[in-house]
Amino acid sequence: METGLAKKTVIVTGGASNIGRAISLAFAKEGANVVITDIDEVGGKRVASQANALGKGGVYKAVKLDVTKIADVEATIKKIVDEFGRIDVLVNVVGWDNVVLFKDTTPDFWDKVIEVNYRTYLNCVKSVLPYMIDQKCGSVVSIASDAGRLGEVRESVYSGAKGAVIATSKAIAKEVGRYGIRLNTVCPGMTIPKTEEVGETSMWKGAEGFFSGEMLEKIKKNYPLGRIGTGEDTANAVVFLASDAASFITGQTLSVSGGFSMI
Repeated sequence: METGLAKKTVIVTGGASNIGRAISLAFAKEGANVVITDIDEVGGKRVASQANALGKGGVYKAVKLDVTKIADVEATIKKIVDEFGRIDVLVNVVGWDNVVLFKDTTPDFWDKVIEVNYRTYLNCVKSVLPYMIDQKCGSVVSIASDAGRLGEVRESVYSGAKGAVIATSKAIAKEVGRYGIRLNTVCPGMTIPKTEEVGETSMWKGAEGFFSGEMLEKIKKNYPLGRIGTGEDTANAVVFLASDAASFITGQTLSVSGGFSMI
């Protein structure tokens, strides 16, 4: 399959660890230029170094960025355009949640979940679209969740925020298709990162050993394919949707969850 991603400029938010790390490295393997944005600058530089070691000829850059602040997002996007000349792909990965029953949540918790999972998406898409419109092409792939498609117990607010990402992507896809811009979403299943993949600011930090062997076996039974997902599983789908091979695909939601949801 020809992806057409060599020398294209790709921004990955939350690219320093977990799924974001896998996505950054997957684009690097295609020879793309990858800008890894994250509040964890050290982790971002580590991933940039790993991408460079692949020897695929792209340019790999780590940029410290808090995507909850739209002014910072706008300034960073402008700097990237000034340096690389264009932005071909934006991948929205940043996310956060804490598993809790809705009756036990608070407005402060709602605000954080909505800000990190939805407002950051709005900030990044709003900031990148003018450049993609000018160049008459571009691809935005956003990480959502099957929770946003089905609703998930103990993830009520997160389900709503991810559902908003899915619906907003469809709406914007209808608005900007005439400019050759595509927006799609990917919904990973349960993905537990390895210890070496966890960044200092990751929600998984300190969770090593949380899942017992017995618990993992129970989780696997929820998936027809009988295993827990990896960051690479999600990354492969993201690369496809961002690539020339998916040039006639927009406004779609793809679950990469081992059959957990079949919609």
